[in-house]
Amino acid sequence: MDHPRLRLRPRPGPRPRAAARIPVAVTALLLTALTGVLVAAVRYDAYFTDPAGLLGWYAAAWALFGAAVWSLRRVPARRVVPLLLAGALAVAGAGLAGPPLTSTDSFRYAWDGRVQAAGTSPYDRAPADPVLRPLRDGWLFPHTPAACAGPARVVVEPGVCTRINRPAVHTIYPPVAEGYFALVHFLSPPGVRHKALQAGGALTAFAVTVALLLILRRRGADPRTAAWWAWCPAVAVEAVNNAHVDGLAVLLSVAALGVVVRRRALGGALFGLAVAAKLLPAVLLPGALAGVRRWRDAAVLLLPAAAVVGLAYLPYVLWSRSSVFGYLGGYAEEEGYGDPGAGGRYALLRLVLPDAWAVPAVVAGMLVVVAYVWWRGDPERPWSGALLVTGTAFLLMTPGYSWYALLLVALVALDGRAEWLGVAVAGAVVYVGRVPLGGATVEVAYGLAGAAVLAGWALRRRAGARDGEGSRPGPRRGRVGGGQPMWKESP
Repeated sequence: MDHPRLRLRPRPGPRPRAAARIPVAVTALLLTALTGVLVAAVRYDAYFTDPAGLLGWYAAAWALFGAAVWSLRRVPARRVVPLLLAGALAVAGAGLAGPPLTSTDSFRYAWDGRVQAAGTSPYDRAPADPVLRPLRDGWLFPHTPAACAGPARVVVEPGVCTRINRPAVHTIYPPVAEGYFALVHFLSPPGVRHKALQAGGALTAFAVTVALLLILRRRGADPRTAAWWAWCPAVAVEAVNNAHVDGLAVLLSVAALGVVVRRRALGGALFGLAVAAKLLPAVLLPGALAGVRRWRDAAVLLLPAAAVVGLAYLPYVLWSRSSVFGYLGGYAEEEGYGDPGAGGRYALLRLVLPDAWAVPAVVAGMLVVVAYVWWRGDPERPWSGALLVTGTAFLLMTPGYSWYALLLVALVALDGRAEWLGVAVAGAVVYVGRVPLGGATVEVAYGLAGAAVLAGWALRRRAGARDGEGSRPGPRRGRVGGGQPMWKESP
């Protein structure tokens, strides 16, 4: 008989605290690598000379981003929020590592702020207007031949060029955006150049992360989904490095979605501010109106939204001699939204329909989706219907600018259906890789994004049928956004 002291005992496994450190360390390591790649990407000044190389940096960043979010599912719940916030700061900080890389929009922002500080409405005079010569400096209006040799420079007059795009036309930005540009100019010390707007982008991006966490916490939802925004490469590149005002619009939109269920009038007012910052958030209204059957209830949301938009425009209407819509109509025509054969718009529809049918097909398709969201959407989850409407609009219209998808990324962070992030990836591929990848880039990129959305829908539907969706608490069967959670929370 074996002696009790001589019996072999199983070796003890790792202590619980030690085991918990492993996923935290893995996630932190992936975030460190992601931050390093993003820094390299925003400092890779080869948008015009080597777009394929820049696209490679983007691909590496998105791969590390996916791995970091995936590893977060193993992190203990008590450590998720600190790690998520630290990662959000690191990703935003990476966007500050270099000047705007792939967009010149922030130069127009800086100019509009400067013009307003000088007492001129930005809707009245274009940057190339000789009357505004006293406001020109060597940063926005280089005067040397070497500085004017860059591909992003536009000659304004002999010997003078500008970094501002479309310098011969009036601004297109709505009034809340213009107020933001003026505020940044007022708060910025002299000589900071692009850094002021980038710092504003970093602050708004981080504020979006905080707002997402507050909304998810109030709902009792897993805070991990906020990582889809907090660590997203598009946030570092577009909201921070390129300093697009879309980040401000996203912050206002998230705030509106977070309060509209319980405080419809306040939510409507916030929607109005978001629309007056970037127009695009108007696509969120059908999600906010999901389940609303009475005109009185709809009016409680829509009237404050309309009133805020009108009040935001009013000071500029009184101040300006020209139209406060500026070059908006010309911009839409220039980008091919009025001519389906130009600019790569409506690319997926044009694969199966004549060009002349593209715009009517978009209108019809959007009306169907809006009606579905209004009738079947979950009124307790307005972001779910908003994600469906917004994502469908992107797939039907196939925009060529990657920063538009920042709004969609935030909706994914609220709703959790990560398959829609393929639309954001498609926008980046189209914007950066259209030249090196060839003429079918728009169709292939958005086609794959659409396929990913359909695959995600099918998998969630199958998982719901397998787990017995009708017996679980949560959204009612058939409601928009009744998908399965993407992970199980670690204790």
